[in-house]
Amino acid sequence: MDNNQRLLQTTTDTGSLRPAELEVVYAISRMVAETIDIEESLDRIIRLARTVLIFDNVVLYLQSEHSSDPKDTLEPTFARAVGRGRSSVEEMVWGEKAAFEVYESGRIFIKEADSINDDEDRLSQHFYLGLPMLVSGEIIGALIFIRFGGPNFDKDQINLAEFIAAHVSQLLSHKQLVERIANLEAERRLVKLQDDFIAAVSHELNTPLGFIKGYTTTLLRDDTKWDDKTRNEFLQIIDEESDRLSELIGNLLDSSRLQSGNLHMDIQEQDIRSFLGSVVNRLRSHYEKLDITVKAPNPEERLKADTKRLNQVLDNLINNAAKYAPQSKPRIQFKANKKRLRISIEDEGPGISDEHLDSIFKRFYRVPENSTGVRGSGLGLFICEQIVQEHDGKIYAESKLGEGTTFHVEIPLLPLKTPKEETES
Repeated sequence: MDNNQRLLQTTTDTGSLRPAELEVVYAISRMVAETIDIEESLDRIIRLARTVLIFDNVVLYLQSEHSSDPKDTLEPTFARAVGRGRSSVEEMVWGEKAAFEVYESGRIFIKEADSINDDEDRLSQHFYLGLPMLVSGEIIGALIFIRFGGPNFDKDQINLAEFIAAHVSQLLSHKQLVERIANLEAERRLVKLQDDFIAAVSHELNTPLGFIKGYTTTLLRDDTKWDDKTRNEFLQIIDEESDRLSELIGNLLDSSRLQSGNLHMDIQEQDIRSFLGSVVNRLRSHYEKLDITVKAPNPEERLKADTKRLNQVLDNLINNAAKYAPQSKPRIQFKANKKRLRISIEDEGPGISDEHLDSIFKRFYRVPENSTGVRGSGLGLFICEQIVQEHDGKIYAESKLGEGTTFHVEIPLLPLKTPKEETES
């Protein structure tokens, strides 16, 4: 039977292998069974194969996951030059035609050099051996061995190459299985996140809606008359819960837009004194009990900021301090150096244990021991982190149980302009 027309054989009789070849095949088998790193394993397989099978280049072609053009079906995913011509890798041939021949036919492909002449440059004499890569009975690519200047691949060498190709196929099968399991696990986590999201949103929406519906229904009852004081109390609760519902919906929308990158940020370059003046004046008018400290910055310092969104961050952190440490007087400090503006909000509340500090910025996460009797959606800190990251900054917390928590927001400052740059601008 002509070698070009042989059907793919993934298993052959090991009795045809020499002792040294058997040793290499068994070593490759163990490696495939124990592998974790596919790239490293391919490297080791090729190094082992080279000790018993002579070749100059080897290339693994696999199906492209992105191309719909049949001409671009295959792409080289692994290639090594291990023999003649290693110093001129860029000019080498890598067996693309042989790979397509194997892929389209599903058969072993052997091609001798078009001409064999002792006076001819050996690097121009190409001998190919191509073997199909099979996973779950389907061809997914080709493994191509290339020799420069001969000799031809004989029957025993082809037999050995089939063993090597079968083990590479097994390695690829293992890789696909690992990826499939990882994808299934990712899908499972996504479903759980979606379920948790729906449950959390439903709970948070139902709470204010329950108050609004309950008090509205009570006020509309025909069999009861309410005095003005009671009616106003009920209306006050309805008003507060409506505000809370509006805030929650706004947070949900902001959260979704931030994750998808669709939240509009009006980040403008401004000098730090103007920025701090605007922010501090607003804080003083909104929070009478807030202790504010500003370390005088260099008036030449500048930053890029969306003042409205950063005010949103500060509001959230200050309101958190008021909710979780109602007996404490929150403190906020603004301090700038040459590289960053640091804003620190400190309270003397119950504190947060270390096990929760890394999770408090996750969406819907709430510290269990601090949540009793305190209403919240678990969205505020998540939104804060997303906004700060949009400013190329960072936000983090330091805390001691029983002593309080300090949140730090750091926003990078722009490099100071040189006198020459100032003149040119």
